[in-house]
Amino acid sequence: MSDRPVSAIVGTRKPFALPPKTTVGKAARLMKQSKASAVMVVEQARLVGIFTERDALFRVLAEGRDPQTTAIAEVMTPDPQTIEPDKPFRYALILMYERGFRHLPVVKDGKPIGMVSTADALDPELLDFASDVGVRQHIREIL
Repeated sequence: MSDRPVSAIVGTRKPFALPPKTTVGKAARLMKQSKASAVMVVEQARLVGIFTERDALFRVLAEGRDPQTTAIAEVMTPDPQTIEPDKPFRYALILMYERGFRHLPVVKDGKPIGMVSTADALDPELLDFASDVGVRQHIREIL
């Protein structure tokens, strides 16, 4: 699997971030416009959380909350796991797999610079990753 650094995946894409007081409705519209399934929640240039399409579905709609009045700060995942830009993308995929999430904010010197997701993996990397997962599962079965 590629040992490309996470910074190569993020590239020069501008980080997609919103303030915590943004309503879920507005965040959803901006996410649709940006074709993003997650957004970093940033306050005073610091990452305070992550809001995903799953949060909108499970924590807002399924709970009967009003998306037009609910702030993303109320339903985001606070203090999410992050990764440094110099780490290998392979490590990011392993983290996401083992911890059960699809998005991983990239932070440098405490400031968010972008986000990687499982969707960023190219087909050859996914095949290698699937093979690695299979080997890990086999080893667990043996032990």
